[in-house]
Amino acid sequence: MKNLIVRTITGIIFVAAIVASFLRPDAMVLLFSIVTGMTIWEFTGLVNQRPGVTVNRFISTVAGVYFFFAMTYFCSDLYGGAAKSVVFIPYLVTIIYLLVAELYLKQEDPINDWAYTMLAQMYIALPFSLLNVLAFTATPGGQVAFNTLLPLSIFVFLWVNDTGAYCVGSLIGRHKLFPRISPAKSWEGSIGGAVFVLGAAWLASYYDDGMLTLPAWLGLGLVVVLFGTWGDLVESLMKRTLGVKDSGNILPGHGGMLDRFDSSLMAIPAAVVYLYTLSLF
Repeated sequence: MKNLIVRTITGIIFVAAIVASFLRPDAMVLLFSIVTGMTIWEFTGLVNQRPGVTVNRFISTVAGVYFFFAMTYFCSDLYGGAAKSVVFIPYLVTIIYLLVAELYLKQEDPINDWAYTMLAQMYIALPFSLLNVLAFTATPGGQVAFNTLLPLSIFVFLWVNDTGAYCVGSLIGRHKLFPRISPAKSWEGSIGGAVFVLGAAWLASYYDDGMLTLPAWLGLGLVVVLFGTWGDLVESLMKRTLGVKDSGNILPGHGGMLDRFDSSLMAIPAAVVYLYTLSLF
């Protein structure tokens, strides 16, 4: 009972913090830069427990956070022209350093170090940084506006999917979705979660001011469901490989940062690809 209360309180604070952050651009940037840093720090700490792996946690974390801020600058200003891309140069220099440093550190397995270092950037830093693509959008007048609904909807869809899948799966779940990695997930629960998300997508279209059509919102909801589920399974596979139950314990009753953001790490890039694909037609 005590664990349930702690889990509930943590969940409420977690959801409230994310929702509130999307009300102001500076709050969103501050919160998710911190989330990016904490998640990379957690991930690199986990992989450093593997034999022969020594990832530079500090520099990897700083690089990921810097990349997030660089993407914020790049996406929030249409008038910087080509010159604004110079903001990515320090990040590229840092990545080069992390590669070249292995020549001199004489680690047991530099390939493992390189692989996990790059994975931290591709798996964590890049997806969180792409939130800026969703949050800062161009207006018909050529200005850049902060968009609350679009990035927030990704997280709302993920929460609705998790809740719907749990409720439906608990009631009628019989057929396992991916028993080798996540025995608790069922096809019935996944379909039920998707139905709930379609309802949430319809509601999002009601509050939309013409940015997306109803079919586009429904498609976005399904994309988030599919890739969010894969994101959850990917993190479950990673934890099984590492031999850990939770990625951390920073969130009482909920585990670590990866445990809470695993679905979004695949749903955010997929949403960006989906929306850019729509813009081509």
